[in-house]
Amino acid sequence: MRRRDLLLAAGAASLARPAISAPAQTLRIMPQAVLNTIDPVWTSAQIARNMGFMVFETLWGRDAAQNPKFQMLDGAAMDEGGRRWTLRLREQQRFHDGTPVLGRDCVASLRRWMKRDASGAALAALTDELSSPDDRTIVFRLKRGFPHLPELLSKFVAPALMMPERLALTDPFKQIPEAIGSGPFRWVADEHVLGSRAVFAKNEAYVSRQEQPDWTAGGRPVYVDRVEWHMIPDAGTAANALVTGEIDWIEIPLPDLIPMLRQSRGVKVGNLDPYGQIMALRVNHLTYPTSDLGVRRAMMAAIDQKEVMTAIMGGDPTNWTAPVGFLATGKKEVDQAGIENVRGRKSKAEVQAMLDKAGYKGERMVLLHATEHTFFNPASLVVSQQLRDAGFNIDDQAMDWATVQSRRNNRGPLTEGGWSMFPTVTPMPEYTSPLIATFIRSNGKDAFFGWPSDPEIERIFDAWIGATDPAEQTRLERAYELQAFQSLPFIPLGRYVQSSAWRENITGILKGPSVVFWNVKKG
Repeated sequence: MRRRDLLLAAGAASLARPAISAPAQTLRIMPQAVLNTIDPVWTSAQIARNMGFMVFETLWGRDAAQNPKFQMLDGAAMDEGGRRWTLRLREQQRFHDGTPVLGRDCVASLRRWMKRDASGAALAALTDELSSPDDRTIVFRLKRGFPHLPELLSKFVAPALMMPERLALTDPFKQIPEAIGSGPFRWVADEHVLGSRAVFAKNEAYVSRQEQPDWTAGGRPVYVDRVEWHMIPDAGTAANALVTGEIDWIEIPLPDLIPMLRQSRGVKVGNLDPYGQIMALRVNHLTYPTSDLGVRRAMMAAIDQKEVMTAIMGGDPTNWTAPVGFLATGKKEVDQAGIENVRGRKSKAEVQAMLDKAGYKGERMVLLHATEHTFFNPASLVVSQQLRDAGFNIDDQAMDWATVQSRRNNRGPLTEGGWSMFPTVTPMPEYTSPLIATFIRSNGKDAFFGWPSDPEIERIFDAWIGATDPAEQTRLERAYELQAFQSLPFIPLGRYVQSSAWRENITGILKGPSVVFWNVKKG
């Protein structure tokens, strides 16, 4: 029986869980993954980011075209050639505990975020002083001109979210004890069932911007009383629940089930993210064998991006792109630089010669394989097989995505729970320049999981930050791309655009690189 047949059979069965019952104005969502933390600064996981956008807010938002716009701010001034930024908070903002949003809350939040995010760490290195001279003012004094602040503080992977000072003073490497933000939804802690359900209630005290909603920019009107996330482990069961109206929206349906959902009465299928995701094989630069550059280059040579994309998205190439490199600037001279390295898989003999040169003797390599994840499971299966076929000794360890998120923190050897690789994704708009392309940064212990260290990548990044001439920026972006192909902070696996599915009585959904739940109406 084909995988699709098995999924449809499962979907036709009764739900092996309590029946979902809710008030008429409850929006019921099947999210992309299990939510296992309430701290979207502590982790870069996209599911935590989605939760973060509901409960917390950023100083700047972005419209669907990725232009930074004021969100918590009503003004900002750049002076002294970009070495001083003065930000002004808008009035009437309150946290969910009733306390006002003050400048000192934002300063503490920014400081905590800058210790967790690679781009934030770059900003911290540029900062001489970050202060709040009064309740509504935030001031950055920088070592040199930095015109990129709005773009950086509107980023949406590991975003700079504001919280009360008492929470923001939490050790950035420990999770906050409660989720208190100023956003349009409140976190309902006493209804949270880990791995099963997360609940958000409309923030009745929220004062929205009086502007047209435009992804994370503009107004954030809420038209439902509650949003419930139901984590249904079986994709077929989730699809059947959507068809029968038990849930209202599947954030990311399994691609195999899209044809069935398109034909189902009362269901709409569409692409809410016009940009797509870059898939990467994250490799550990601290632990052998993947700490060896020659081994990493042989891994890249053994992988066929097209086969990975076909496995996760199907044979229709209109919803995926391969081969791809590291940046996605839209400039051919940048994006195509070094692309010959990933145009196709090399022969087994060629890969074996590369491994012999690197001194690889068949040592074990641990793949963290998230078996329940819509895209990471098939990607892991293909990568594991391609590497084995080429002569690598792959220990394919099955687990859920929450366990991967925990295990990836381990910097120890493989014998002590360490790891060699895992597939992950990042939204394409974050890679239009080096500024917030976190996966490429190679600043050692402060880098993203895998902890690559490449002084040349960091030198180019620093030069790009200081460049003001567009031609010089492009030259440096090309150099950045080529150097990434040399040191391989990660191995690119392709780019894809994913679909969503929802009941036809759900309207007002905003398009953008991540799902948001304001402006949504349920008829």
